[in-house]
Amino acid sequence: MGLWNLYFAAKLYLFSLGKLQIVWLLNILFAVALLVPLHWRWLRITRNVLAIVAGFVLFYHESGWPPISRAISQIPVLLTFTPSYMLELLGRLVSLKAIIAAVLAVLLYFLVNRWIRVTTLVLIALVGIPLYQGAGTLVANATSALADNSDNGDNTNRNANEPKNEQAGGYDQQLAAFRSNEEGRHVTFTPLTSDTSAQFDIIVVHICSLSWDDMDVVKMRNNPLFSRFDYVFQNFSSGASYSGPAAIRVLRASCGQEAHKALYDPAPPECHLFTQLAQAGFTPNALLNHNGRFDNFRGTVINEIGVPGVTIPSNDGLPVFMKEFDNSNLYDDYDVIARWYKQRIAAGGGPVALYYNTVSMHDGNRLPNNNLTSLQSYPIRLQTLLGDVDKVINLVAQSGRKAVIVFVPEHGAALRGEENQIAGMREIPTPNIVHVPVGVKVVGLPAGTDHAGGPVTIDQPTSYLALAQLLANLVAKSPFAVGAQPLATYAQNLPQTRMVGENEGTVTMATPSGYVIHTPDGVWVEGK
Repeated sequence: MGLWNLYFAAKLYLFSLGKLQIVWLLNILFAVALLVPLHWRWLRITRNVLAIVAGFVLFYHESGWPPISRAISQIPVLLTFTPSYMLELLGRLVSLKAIIAAVLAVLLYFLVNRWIRVTTLVLIALVGIPLYQGAGTLVANATSALADNSDNGDNTNRNANEPKNEQAGGYDQQLAAFRSNEEGRHVTFTPLTSDTSAQFDIIVVHICSLSWDDMDVVKMRNNPLFSRFDYVFQNFSSGASYSGPAAIRVLRASCGQEAHKALYDPAPPECHLFTQLAQAGFTPNALLNHNGRFDNFRGTVINEIGVPGVTIPSNDGLPVFMKEFDNSNLYDDYDVIARWYKQRIAAGGGPVALYYNTVSMHDGNRLPNNNLTSLQSYPIRLQTLLGDVDKVINLVAQSGRKAVIVFVPEHGAALRGEENQIAGMREIPTPNIVHVPVGVKVVGLPAGTDHAGGPVTIDQPTSYLALAQLLANLVAKSPFAVGAQPLATYAQNLPQTRMVGENEGTVTMATPSGYVIHTPDGVWVEGK
């Protein structure tokens, strides 16, 4: 088989590391096809060309990566990336260490192949390993059957393929039950008090690319900002790992978690958070620190905010803070919010609800006048972002007005990288990506009651519905009213939501022992 031995040897090596799920029969047939002698040169050339295509497709299928159709659909997106970002991604995918190892493997192959028939060894491995696995499976099944027979019939009604966890039914049944339950959930807002001294603004800061795991990677979980919040959600699921779906989910926070495909269908008005806030007496506003053109994010926000007439003002006139992954301008978060807030103060009027989106933490962004990669600059950018939010809290407090500031990330940055996903890749919405830090700050409380006793922590599994319910509770009984109840009371009995992450074709679901992944092939596999 010549150099094709290296192809099979590499797959066997990756299989031994648990990074490849080899389809043994297809590989054996592939190897046999390569061994068939062909006497005409044009047939050999044709076979080699077809073999290269087939070998790539087979390897891609076994890798567990997203479907090729999904990868192809992302080509237009890749073409918007700057050359420097493309080189950075290539460096994550193929390291210098891997290149050196590949060169050494080729040299070793040519050396060993002079004395040993490597093809024979490869064929033995391709046939022997699945036979060995099959024998092990038979022994395990036999042992399991014996154990079941001696179990006094306690588990006779349990399917052998049913997951052994605390949830009822198999994973398909659990996901169906989750969907059914979420369809019936809804948060209702009541009108804000007519007492102007107890009215307040709501500022939702929606942050791209920040999870608890990212904060652990850069050792910033204990940043002082989180001690300033009045509420911290410790077990919050963003449900998505890409910006568009994440924006739809937070802007539809008033209803239960929808399936990914349903996000692109119209939702009833009661599901749109800002529609509810408008009916409660708030004037909706929207703001971005970027141009919003990528993936038509601006259009998504305008559509999903659910209130006609809302526009997103330009950031012209502000200094450029850094360059995005597509080389467009990005503006400092404090500068953007502070200019809007000063204009809001000058305009006066009743309560305002702002949706603000920032991509300062997005993969591929570049700080000016340095050669740091986006991964290297991440802790610097995060320190700046958290500091900017802290300054916004101070700005509101110093203005003398009252506000509830919501800090909620879209999804994580995947700084760590995971099984079958390089750092920065978020195609599989694992808990490390969808488990995000959410904080709420009530600004303007009377002295002595502000932040008394530290943050109220919500440890139960929650998502946007709980955040919407907390806001609804604060709107229904203003914390700024005379005789208002303690802040902890507003967070009682918030709706819980199982951590379920979703992308196109892929679903992840938390289990008592970890999580499982529903692949595009329609099977459930244990997450690693």
